[in-house]
Amino acid sequence: MPRPQKEPLRPLAAHERATLEEVARSGAERADRVARAKALLAVADGARFTAAARAAGRRSGDGVAKLVARFNADGLAALTTRPGGRPPLRYGPAEAARILREARRPPDRARDGTATWSLTTLRRALRSAPDGLPRVSTFAILRVLREAGLSWQETRTWCATGVVQRKRKAGVVEVVDPATAAKRG
Repeated sequence: MPRPQKEPLRPLAAHERATLEEVARSGAERADRVARAKALLAVADGARFTAAARAAGRRSGDGVAKLVARFNADGLAALTTRPGGRPPLRYGPAEAARILREARRPPDRARDGTATWSLTTLRRALRSAPDGLPRVSTFAILRVLREAGLSWQETRTWCATGVVQRKRKAGVVEVVDPATAAKRG
């Protein structure tokens, strides 16, 4: 035995019915809008929610019940898809400022283990700092940099060309390539 309809469809205005019929017949409309229009027209013609769902090519009458409640409240705006749920942003303005401050700081080779920032080395530095962000991701860093109008590739610090640090038995030594100028042309 089907459940009773808790919120029946309100009577349709003439322009609403005309718009719903136009969308339901359209071949150029999005398929989800067409299915919603068909379901609403079926309910308006007296079909139960489960029958309206089948007429629209859907399986569940519960979805039609939610659509009817939304149509009763919003009108024809119920045909459009609402923005989907995305996870809430974990970091606010204070954390974004902390990320930008760290990205603008030149890296210390001894402490940070790098001479240039990449997203992963910046993430490592932020996670290990006492006032840092222990769970920050490279995606969050990239998002903050983009929102600030920066590109990490364009704004990161660079090493001197032809000068590298190498690990030796005696420790870290600086190796200079004497032919750097000739190689650069």
